[in-house]
Amino acid sequence: MGVVVSPLIALMQDQVGALRQNGIRAAFVNSSMTGNEVWQVILQAQGGELDLLYMAPERILMESSLDLLSRIPVALFAIDEAHCVSQWGHDFRPDYLGLTALVDRFPGIPRLALTATADAPTRSEIVKRLRLEGARQFIAGFDRPNICYRVTVKDNPRQQLKKFLESEHVGDAGIVYCLSRAKVEETAAWLVGHGFKALPYHAGLNNALRRQNQERFLFESGIIVVATIAFGMGIDKPDVRFVAHLDLPKSLEAYYQETGRAGRDGLPANAFLTYGLEDVVILRKFIEQSQAEERIKLIEKRKLESLIGFCETVDCRRRVLLSYFGDNPPPTCNNCDTCLDPVATWEGLVVAQKALSCVFRTGQIFGMVHLVDVLTGKKNEKITRFGHHKVSTFGIGKELTASQWRSVFRQLVAGGYLEVDVEGHGGLRLCESSRAVLRGEQVVYFRRDADAPRERKSKAIRTPSPVSSPATESPGLWEALRAMRLELAKEHALPPYIIFHDATLREIVSTMPTTLEELGKIHGVGTRKLKNYGAQVLQLVMAFRVG
Repeated sequence: MGVVVSPLIALMQDQVGALRQNGIRAAFVNSSMTGNEVWQVILQAQGGELDLLYMAPERILMESSLDLLSRIPVALFAIDEAHCVSQWGHDFRPDYLGLTALVDRFPGIPRLALTATADAPTRSEIVKRLRLEGARQFIAGFDRPNICYRVTVKDNPRQQLKKFLESEHVGDAGIVYCLSRAKVEETAAWLVGHGFKALPYHAGLNNALRRQNQERFLFESGIIVVATIAFGMGIDKPDVRFVAHLDLPKSLEAYYQETGRAGRDGLPANAFLTYGLEDVVILRKFIEQSQAEERIKLIEKRKLESLIGFCETVDCRRRVLLSYFGDNPPPTCNNCDTCLDPVATWEGLVVAQKALSCVFRTGQIFGMVHLVDVLTGKKNEKITRFGHHKVSTFGIGKELTASQWRSVFRQLVAGGYLEVDVEGHGGLRLCESSRAVLRGEQVVYFRRDADAPRERKSKAIRTPSPVSSPATESPGLWEALRAMRLELAKEHALPPYIIFHDATLREIVSTMPTTLEELGKIHGVGTRKLKNYGAQVLQLVMAFRVG
């Protein structure tokens, strides 16, 4: 029997359900079960009736669990979501550090650590913490070519999200991530008020409501979940057509894992991110105020800087993302906003000097909004109170709009020419790199989005609907197959995608198989599913062939 260490109840339930549908004898033991249910699983394990047993790290480290496993022929320990062992990773879980007990207690049993999101430092930490120094490492490519990445400057993020959904994802399932619980609740209610099927999900909800909302997302179509990062880890719902971030995630690892919940069926999907300087200020404050040691804080700052660089790049976003994980992608991908709608740059040394001078003249304690008011000559109570209408930089920046100046400041922070004072009130201050710019020794280039907002006449980025092709080829069969899948799912108390993925149904519509042999060649129709559902599928196909 293989033992899988898995961190979340929902992840276990999702994977065990899928395994059983494929004829694999799998079960889990977790805190959601009654004592009698746990005992039944233990009896199955002792009787050699299981191929895979899923357990949480805190459960497997209990003495009773270790004693049980010592009396069962265990073939393998597979530690899933192994990045959770890394203290500088994006999802550290202290219980994972105790898994070294498996080495001492079961020295002869192979151990396997798996993760989808681990840069080089995190991989080194996994090896060290799980005592896998002698193990081979298998590193696959990180590319998800079906996901289109795009980042946009924050300008009323909810309206931006609404426009994105109405133009590209009407009726699609998706996830919207927000940084705080309050924002999750407010955004979900706002979406419902605008006609979307949206549900909140965060750790502050009571268990019953959280479970209910997750099950609706898994079982129903077209549900949008608005969530903190507590949602979605390990959930393999394949037809999530978009992941939208209304706030900046904490790192590129977190961004990659969260956006990776879209398009798991291989069909086109979107990753949409709104980004502003206020996000950087908040996340840097989180880092400074954390209880982590300075070494960890430094790593977290560097990770945040890499994420900011991803947001501000004029190069292919996929290239930046994959290079961060050590891949060597081509220069362009033709499936991100900077490839599909290239961003022009402009030389802005004088503008940068004005911005940096304004920071200096006003005392290096004020935020972007106040600095922009000074540069554009906006006389208000705050400027008058501090006497900033008398400084030499007052009104010297009228050649740019307030929106353009905000973009300039954001890019100066991203480029390392300005720092955010996270220990104070988030004001901007000069740094070592500022000196070369002020002296005219360092040329500075800005993204053309400093001229935004403006309409661009270029090819639109649009994700085709996942049902467009089958609906065109045979809409009746497509809907009949979906209805049959839903009935089977209800009958077996499983999410519909565990019965058949959308991609599988698309291929059935496209190929119109007439025999079990032909149906069995379709991806997603294994031996078990062919036996259980093959006759029903063929009956539907033949009915529409005749029709």
